Amino acid sequence: MNTVSLQQDGAPERGAVDTVGIAGLQAYLEGQLCASSNWKARVTMAKSILVVDDDPHILEVISFALERAGFALTAAKDGKQALEKFRSSDPDLIVLDISLPEMDGLDVCREIRKTSQVPILFLSSRDEEIDRIIGLEIGGDDYVSKPFSPRELVARIKAILKRTAPVEQADEPDTLKVGGVSLWPDQHRVEFSGVPVDLTATEFQMVRAFLRRPQIVRDRNAIIDAAYADNIHVSDRTVDSHIRHIRLKFQEAGCASIIETVHGVGYKLGTCT
Repeated sequence: MNTVSLQQDGAPERGAVDTVGIAGLQAYLEGQLCASSNWKARVTMAKSILVVDDDPHILEVISFALERAGFALTAAKDGKQALEKFRSSDPDLIVLDISLPEMDGLDVCREIRKTSQVPILFLSSRDEEIDRIIGLEIGGDDYVSKPFSPRELVARIKAILKRTAPVEQADEPDTLKVGGVSLWPDQHRVEFSGVPVDLTATEFQMVRAFLRRPQIVRDRNAIIDAAYADNIHVSDRTVDSHIRHIRLKFQEAGCASIIETVHGVGYKLGTCT
């Protein structure tokens, strides 16, 4: 097993993330937590992340980065095990590799989306646009290509969780309603004429932004600012894919014009009827 040198205080040396041994890391983290008077509260409050990848080294690197960031980890090495762990652990977010044995990540996502809107961040060694589009259109919230920066991965996970967390805003009512669309921010719930519309965390924040200021035309940068946090780079095609998916979901609920295109400018809220 790979090992890592420790500093005088017992912490892994900076820059050792790619070689740290998971057993040594676990022992260090448990020792640090147990030495703290409020360690039980910290463990209880930690967000749970399910990481799914068939590469043991990548699992080790991701586990190191996320545990250092204060997350609780569950791991799976193939698609079938991912579904088992999802049902038994009820994670707050899933980091899901696309290329998996037994069942690939896209099929795992499709199965999860039948019953849950838990945020899903895809990983893929293939930096192909079609993978990104398919992943987002079947319900993924974000996409990171391998090789990746552990810091960027942690930042994207925090951004997704921030979008899903209930936020109190003084200038926002308990219910946002335009036409037949009703949205309850603190419940992460959206309906069109009484018909529920299941949105991912990113889609929810986009619709929320449009409903808050229904007369405003937003370009892609403004949509990214509303839906993403921490200055994370998102391509224009990713935004367009989310918009297309939102439209399809509302069309299935009976709303033909949830978001309209303003050519050469961006998007605005439709008539919602």
